[in-house]
Amino acid sequence: MALQVGDKAPSVLGMNQDGKEIKLADYAGKKLVLYFYPRDNTPGCTAEACSLRDNYDDLRKQGYEVIGVSTDSASSHQKFIAKQNLPFNLIADTDKKLSETFGTWGEKSLYGKQYFGMLRTTFLIDETGTITRVILPKEVNTKEHAGQILNK
Repeated sequence: MALQVGDKAPSVLGMNQDGKEIKLADYAGKKLVLYFYPRDNTPGCTAEACSLRDNYDDLRKQGYEVIGVSTDSASSHQKFIAKQNLPFNLIADTDKKLSETFGTWGEKSLYGKQYFGMLRTTFLIDETGTITRVILPKEVNTKEHAGQILNK
């Protein structure tokens, strides 16, 4: 069952690119942009990450911290962060535990073939750990994602 608006986010989010456990409590008193994306270094995912990077100061001025999540490895995340100069953590959800909890691991279709993968979804979480908004896969605009969050 996917988490939705009004639900509490889990207290442990996962391991970041450096093998450090990321907990909701690490962001106490801040709002959180928790965005799930399919793969490091792909065109759409890079555009989305760069939109968040380029608007990171504006997001932080509105009280947000940003965390990205994909099933890529920590080493893949380290390379992605270095290449794109990303100022935020990326969670290596290699066991798909967090993705399954949030309902972002699901059936997809490409050229008529069905397969399972990450459904690009963003959750906005308030200072109390409650989900306040969900930007669904069909709604995410990778190039303008920060603007969608900031309502520009």
